[in-house]
Amino acid sequence: GSPSECCVRWALVSAAAAPVALIGGWLLAQSRQTGEFDPVSDTISALAARGAVDPGIMTAGLFVTGACHVATAAGLTEAAPSGRLLLALGGAAIIVVAASPQPAPAHVPAAAVGFVALSLWPAFSRLPGRNSALAATTLMLVLLAWLGVELRGGQMVGLSERVLAGSQA
Repeated sequence: GSPSECCVRWALVSAAAAPVALIGGWLLAQSRQTGEFDPVSDTISALAARGAVDPGIMTAGLFVTGACHVATAAGLTEAAPSGRLLLALGGAAIIVVAASPQPAPAHVPAAAVGFVALSLWPAFSRLPGRNSALAATTLMLVLLAWLGVELRGGQMVGLSERVLAGSQA
């Protein structure tokens, strides 16, 4: 095939691998936890935090997810440059999250940058069309707001984070 066909297939593979790495990572890491871990109230980051059982599982899942987003941004040439930049920024932020397990100072700011960039990228990508891209971003911003509410003492911070992160992947 032509180079552009190669890049499209490559971007599709990385895009498909992102949710597998993220969701597969958190499910495997959750299955290894002992004690009182609750996926509804406990965050994905807790699975990679110091003191977690097998934190490398979630760390690897986050790293692969971030790398997939960066790769997809590089290969998704049909998307507007600003959308591709936001997708790559979100991926890079996830890599920083993976490299900075809780309670590292960079963890929370990197997670915030990642969640915001990955919520906004569809609208800026203009793919597959303006209305659907705006609808995707609107949905993710609503989910981001839910996470923000839960982070202020809610009982479903883990669930809200998983729904948002899963939709972004």
